[in-house]
Amino acid sequence: MNAKPPLGIVAGGGALPLAVVEAAVEAGGDVFVVALQGSADPWVEDYPHRWVGLGEAGSTVKALKGAGCTRVLMAGKLQRPKFSELHLDAKGMMLVPKLIAAARKGDDAILRGVSDLFAAEGFAVIGVAEAAPGLLASAGVLGAVSPSETHEADIRRAFAIVRALGVHDVGQAAIVCEGLALAVEAAEGTDAMIARIAHLPEHFRGSEKKRRGVLVKAMKPTQDGKTDLPVIGVVTVQNAAAVGLAGIAVEAGAALILRKREVAAEADRLGLFVAGVAL
Repeated sequence: MNAKPPLGIVAGGGALPLAVVEAAVEAGGDVFVVALQGSADPWVEDYPHRWVGLGEAGSTVKALKGAGCTRVLMAGKLQRPKFSELHLDAKGMMLVPKLIAAARKGDDAILRGVSDLFAAEGFAVIGVAEAAPGLLASAGVLGAVSPSETHEADIRRAFAIVRALGVHDVGQAAIVCEGLALAVEAAEGTDAMIARIAHLPEHFRGSEKKRRGVLVKAMKPTQDGKTDLPVIGVVTVQNAAAVGLAGIAVEAGAALILRKREVAAEADRLGLFVAGVAL
């Protein structure tokens, strides 16, 4: 038996929660997953877990304490709920008014509100960078394809756009092609933002035969790195390739790349670069 208390992981949807679980287990640790109904995926059944509703804050805390967790990590996609439709337990009823107020300030404020709840209950709230440092992007190119000078200029511009809009909690991503901003991420998420590029006139964007433009994902200035880091994976590479982009860049040390070997192999196959940029 592992003498160290299990890591409590509050899991939403997407590939990130499973990647964190796998990294923690591979490092010799134990985990306990609180799976959010309507968001988390079936893989949680393979690990010690409990399913809870979004409004069941008390049940979440009880489950984590019952499992002996002292550290908690939040990971995964979560659709912003309709607060009026949530099934609330007693602690949830106390928390929701604070979250409704936070929601008016943006998603970052919501995440900080939930993080504060766990801290008030005595948990140490940690981030993915601490639990699974191997997922962090390193500086340099991942794979065989490198960005050109034109791509590097687009990367710098896209980072500047994300930083500027991030002050207002708008989003983590932008797409720039030869100096022209083609798209910025808002509430729709990165995949939907990328898909919009296909509807632009061809002279604005790249194609499979002549790839142009870059996708950048970066932390917003308002963002708490413990609860929410930019993430890319194989699907991100495939989506970027489908709309003719030349590559993807993320901030080294402040973004996550899931299954790096698979990302590099897919990027090479499709002719895209994936780069970590030190800012």
